[in-house]
Amino acid sequence: MKLHAPEAILPTLTATIAVVSLAFWLATGPPKGLEPRTPGRDGTIDAAGQTDRPEPGQPIAGPGTASDISGRWPGFLGPNRDSIATDGPKLARSWPEEGPPVLWSIDVAEGYAGAAISDGRVYVLDYDKQAQADTLRCLSLDDGREIWRNSYPVVVAFHHGMTRTVPVIVEDHVITMGPRCHLACWDAATGRSHWLIDLERDFGTRVPEWYTGQCPLVDQDRLIVAPCGTALLMAIDYRTGDVIWQTPNPRGWNMTHVSVVPMEFQGRRTYVYCASGGVVGVAADDGSLLWESTAWKEINATSPSPVALPDDRLFLSRGYGSGALMLQLVETESGIRAQTVFELKPKQFSSEQQTPIYRDGHLFGIRKVGAKTMVCMDLDGHQVWDSGSDRFGLGPYMFADDLLLILDDDGTLTVAEATPAGYKRLARHSVLPGGHDAWGPMAMAAGRLILRDMTRMVCIDLKAKP
Repeated sequence: MKLHAPEAILPTLTATIAVVSLAFWLATGPPKGLEPRTPGRDGTIDAAGQTDRPEPGQPIAGPGTASDISGRWPGFLGPNRDSIATDGPKLARSWPEEGPPVLWSIDVAEGYAGAAISDGRVYVLDYDKQAQADTLRCLSLDDGREIWRNSYPVVVAFHHGMTRTVPVIVEDHVITMGPRCHLACWDAATGRSHWLIDLERDFGTRVPEWYTGQCPLVDQDRLIVAPCGTALLMAIDYRTGDVIWQTPNPRGWNMTHVSVVPMEFQGRRTYVYCASGGVVGVAADDGSLLWESTAWKEINATSPSPVALPDDRLFLSRGYGSGALMLQLVETESGIRAQTVFELKPKQFSSEQQTPIYRDGHLFGIRKVGAKTMVCMDLDGHQVWDSGSDRFGLGPYMFADDLLLILDDDGTLTVAEATPAGYKRLARHSVLPGGHDAWGPMAMAAGRLILRDMTRMVCIDLKAKP
C-alpha cells in the first residue's frame, strides 16, 4: 500500500477547503451591517482627499460686525513676514496677578492655523468636521463673533491636527492654502468665492506628511506659491487665478511645510524655497531658476522658512536631529552659486516649528535640543546669550514694541526684553489654561494679540494702561 507524505496531501486539502469556502460565501453574501470605508475616517485618505472636484459654497452670514479698531497683520509672520510688529500702541511691561485681559475666545478645529487681521476683521482657515469642509471664518476683532463663513468640501483626517496655514490679505481679497493644498481666493468683506485651484489635481502636488504648512505669499502684486509638482514655483494673478509663470521641476522635488521667502540678490528680486531635495532661488519676473543647492535636503520634515540676511546670506534651520546651515549666494562666471558658510549642530541651534527672527543684526530663536532656551546668535553662528532658567517649547514668538513675546506649548505667554545685550523676563502668565500644542503663529493688531492652542483661539489685550 502506497503511503502519501503529509506535505504532499496538504496543498490538495487546502485548495479543496478554499473552493468550498468561496462557494459558501458567494451563496450567503457578505456579512450584514458592513459600511463602505469613507476616506479619511479610518486615518487613510485617497489620492485627492475626495471623489469630486471641490466647489466653494455661498457665504453664511453671522451676528458679528467689523471692528473700528485699526491695525493690520495681513498674513504669515506679519506685514514684512519677519515676526516683528512695526506699529501699534505701547504694550504693558507687567501684568496683574490674573494676567492680561482675555477679550474673547472661540473653539477651533484641532490644528495650528494662525490668524490674519485687516479692517477690524480676523480671518482663520478652520475645518468644519461635521460638514467635512475647509472653512474660512471671518470674525470681529472686537468680540470674536463670526461675521461670515464660507467653505469647500474636502476630507481631512486628524493627523497631528488638521489645520496649519495662515491666510494672506491683499486689497479686498483673502487667499488661503488648505491642508490638502487647495488654493482659494475670497472676497474679504462678503466671503464670496472668486476662484479655487486644487494643486494636487491640477499641478501634481504631493501633499506633505501632516498636511501642508505652506502659507501663500503675495509679492509685487502677484500670488507666489510652491506646488512642487509639474511646477516647482508658480506666480498667479490673485484676482483671477490665472497662472503667470511656472518654474520647471525636473528633479521632481516635493513640497515641504516651508513658505516661500522673497530675497533681493544683486538688485534682482528673487524667491527662495526649501523643497524636499534642496533649496532653490528663482527670478521674480519670469520664474526662471537662478540657483539651487542640495546642501539642505528634507529630513523627516522642514517647517521653518529661510531667513534672508544681509550680504546675500540665508539662514536655514529645522529639528528632527538637524541643526542649522548658513548659505551665501555668490555670482560666478557660470551663474549664481550657493556656498556653505557654516553649519550648526543640533545642540548649537535647531528649530523644529518656528522661523527664527532677524533683528538688530542678530538671530533670535528657541533651540529645541537640550533645555529649550531662547538664544541670541550673531551672524557667524556664535551664541551671544540664552534665556537661562526660562525654558520654552515649540510655540511661536514675535517682537512688538521692543518686547519679545513667547508662547509655550501649554499656552503660557512670556513677555521679555531681548536685545543683543541680554534677556530679561518681565512677565509670564497662562493665557490658555490647560492648553497643549500651542504652536500656531501669532498675530497682532492695535495691541491685541491673537494666539491659539490645539482647539482654542483667544484675543488678548496687551496694551499698557494710561
